[in-house]
Amino acid sequence: MTRAYRLPLSLLAAGLLSACNLAPQYQRPEPAVPATLDGVAQTLPADFVVEPAAADTLQLLPWQQWVESAGLRQLIELALQNNRDLRVAIANIEKARAQYGVQRADQLPSLNANAQANRTRTADDLRSASAASSVTNQVSVQLGLASYELDFWGRVRNLSEAALQQYLLVEENRRSVQLGLITDIANAWVALASDQQRLQLARDTLATREQGYGLVQRMHQLGATNGLVLAQNQTAVETARNDVAAYESQVARDRNALQLLVGGPLAGDMLPPAPTASLSTNEIKSAGSGQLLDGATPQVKTPGVATAMTVVPTGLSSQVLLARPDVAAAEHSLQAQYASIGAARAAFFPTISLTANAGTASDALSGLFDGGNRAWSFVPQIRLPIFDGGRNQANLDIAQANRDAALAQYDKAIQVAFREVSDALADRATMQRRLNAQAALVQAASRVLQLSQARFKAGADDFLTVLDAQRSLYAAQQTQITLMQAEQVNRISLYKALGGGIDSAQ
Repeated sequence: MTRAYRLPLSLLAAGLLSACNLAPQYQRPEPAVPATLDGVAQTLPADFVVEPAAADTLQLLPWQQWVESAGLRQLIELALQNNRDLRVAIANIEKARAQYGVQRADQLPSLNANAQANRTRTADDLRSASAASSVTNQVSVQLGLASYELDFWGRVRNLSEAALQQYLLVEENRRSVQLGLITDIANAWVALASDQQRLQLARDTLATREQGYGLVQRMHQLGATNGLVLAQNQTAVETARNDVAAYESQVARDRNALQLLVGGPLAGDMLPPAPTASLSTNEIKSAGSGQLLDGATPQVKTPGVATAMTVVPTGLSSQVLLARPDVAAAEHSLQAQYASIGAARAAFFPTISLTANAGTASDALSGLFDGGNRAWSFVPQIRLPIFDGGRNQANLDIAQANRDAALAQYDKAIQVAFREVSDALADRATMQRRLNAQAALVQAASRVLQLSQARFKAGADDFLTVLDAQRSLYAAQQTQITLMQAEQVNRISLYKALGGGIDSAQ
């Protein structure tokens, strides 16, 4: 190898071996939240979630196992294929991956092959007297290195690292969109199931009140009751009829919302099964046994999603929040800003770039590769910033300010995550007591209705007492359905607040 070829290779090797990194060393900030969640975790019932591994690692079940309803699983799978928001997120990932590929390519030299032929005629008045012809030919073939920057200070490497962190950030955003879509569909599914239960309750109540109104009409015709009682009964009937119409509309709206989330038509077997009967006295009695959502009869249980949760270890570390997609995305953004600081610092130092080419040239194609026709050039260039009007310092200040803003956003993301998990755990801790209390209230209201009906038949009270008891029972049953829905929504919220599980299909 000639000395001319050894020189650029030596410089290249020296550049690669002596390169340094001016970016500040990244260390994950300590979460600005309490160290544990044990303030609420100790009061939880044994139906929560986490593998009994280390307390600082939380592995939620994949959604395919978390969702027990086969119809809901089909809905979610269909939505993951069709949902437009998720398609946009996936397209953004592909874009970020391509941008990272472009930036990473700057770390490697670019080699270009060039072949050129040139035929030129010079005017007779312009050519020299010794020139034999006014037409010249030139053919050349070259392999060139196009302005490759020796990354002594890590500028190119830090720009590549920033692009990588942006790509990882977009990937976490996609996971966040997917988790949001899964939980939104689960919430919409539970809402549809609950409104179907409310509609069935309203229909049963309407049928009961129409029967009572028919009885009062006959009594009024016989003179056994007055017109006020008849009018109040009619009011109760029309109120129930209005509730039926309202819930029919709401059920249709729930289906439309679910179809929009899924992004396509819904098959009947994907929807919650329609309830066959409303809550009755005997059914409520079984619901009050502590098995309200998991062991009750199908008529009592609001069709919903049941999550497979295990026990939370006492003293669960708040480090588990770092697995949430939004928190992970905020950390990738912070790491990208650290790399940007390194690139901004490198701008204060000299930039060394190499341009070189080697090839052969001749005045005829037949002599292109003859001996003595080789040609080469080597052009190293050093650019040293002397005066830039403060541009480099301003760019560094911008990078540092972006780093500080990203750090604040990271802290806020963890604090929001801590609050969401704490709120969900706080609701979870009292949910079973509220359900049991409401079941007891429905039992008591049902007993009041039975006693008022008995007293009316015995002639001890008028029918107004029965109407009041019917209204109280109807309101208590509506509240019970609402609480049952809230329990299901709490499970979904807790799963989302903890960041969800890894998709088993990935």
